[in-house]
Amino acid sequence: MDASLLVIIVVATALAFDFTNGFHDTANSMATSIATGALKPRTAVAFSAVLNLVGALLSVEVAKTISGGIVDDARITPAVVFGGLVGAIVWNLVTWYVGLPSSSSHALFGGLIGATWIASGADAVHFAKVVDKVVVPSIAAPLVAGIVALLATVLTYRLTRKARESVSHRGFKAGQIASAALMSLAHGTNDAQKTMGIITLTLITAGTLAPGSAPPMWVILSAAVAIALGTYLGGWRITRTLGKGLTTIEAPQGFAAQTSAATVIMASSHLGFALSTTHVASGGIMGSGLGRQRDGVRWGVAGRMAVAWLLTLPAAGIVGAIAGKVASTGTVGVVAVAVVAVVVSLVIWLLSRREPVRPEHVVDEIAAQAETHKVAV
Repeated sequence: MDASLLVIIVVATALAFDFTNGFHDTANSMATSIATGALKPRTAVAFSAVLNLVGALLSVEVAKTISGGIVDDARITPAVVFGGLVGAIVWNLVTWYVGLPSSSSHALFGGLIGATWIASGADAVHFAKVVDKVVVPSIAAPLVAGIVALLATVLTYRLTRKARESVSHRGFKAGQIASAALMSLAHGTNDAQKTMGIITLTLITAGTLAPGSAPPMWVILSAAVAIALGTYLGGWRITRTLGKGLTTIEAPQGFAAQTSAATVIMASSHLGFALSTTHVASGGIMGSGLGRQRDGVRWGVAGRMAVAWLLTLPAAGIVGAIAGKVASTGTVGVVAVAVVAVVVSLVIWLLSRREPVRPEHVVDEIAAQAETHKVAV
């Protein structure tokens, strides 16, 4: 296959992944605001899409980590990157279908690592950098966000205990709009850069850019637009899980969860850490649930999420390894992988249409759960 055509295919696939990342992770920014009624669902996703776009333009530190730190760019080809992207997209769609907020970032890392490992050997993967920039932050960041959210929630409820509940919650709903804006900016700053890094890596492996190059402006803009469009689509299956599955969210704890998670993500983006915004947002929500009451988290749901998190790297890695190996065989291999990826994606989409989850479904279910919680209290 002509090298230029292959690069175009890989860039298009990277933007497709960025789009799935957007709708897969909308819940990270907006689930708590929707759950408390601070923002209407359609308003929330439009608001988040615009701020994801803006956030994607603020920094390129994470993109540099992806393009020059995870794998040896001198030992892989665009076909290998293509295979890794296919692994990430398939895992994103599977977890979206079942409503599990797994990490799009880890799916991308897993796919890329698996494809590189099989195609070029284990020494082509910079495992020390993976541990330093990916694994350690992925463990530490959700814990930090959870602890900060727990403490913030406890403090918030104590400070507002004497205030009338309706006045207090109204104020925090207004605050949630600001914290949701910060969270959307943070998501764009961290997650859109991963696609920028992948496209830059592809251009480096094709010889179009010099090793160590920063993302060109057209790469930055296209990745920003792709994640914004995906965010606007909604991702309602995962919003339902984060909005009502983990804990019953009230306005004060929603504000604490969003602010804590956004702060952690923004700080990490500045340092070039490629975090999972899903893990951080989930950690903040669980921390805020524990801060409101000891039994405030549904650990069964949290356990299923944890299993998905543990499976993400190896599952995406296996698919990426197979896809990368096949794609590396030449034109027939690239076409075969592309066809299989499209068929799998189409099947998952058709299955999702059998039991669609729409914004009104999410709002009704969250409202019913909140009413049940009030009666129980």
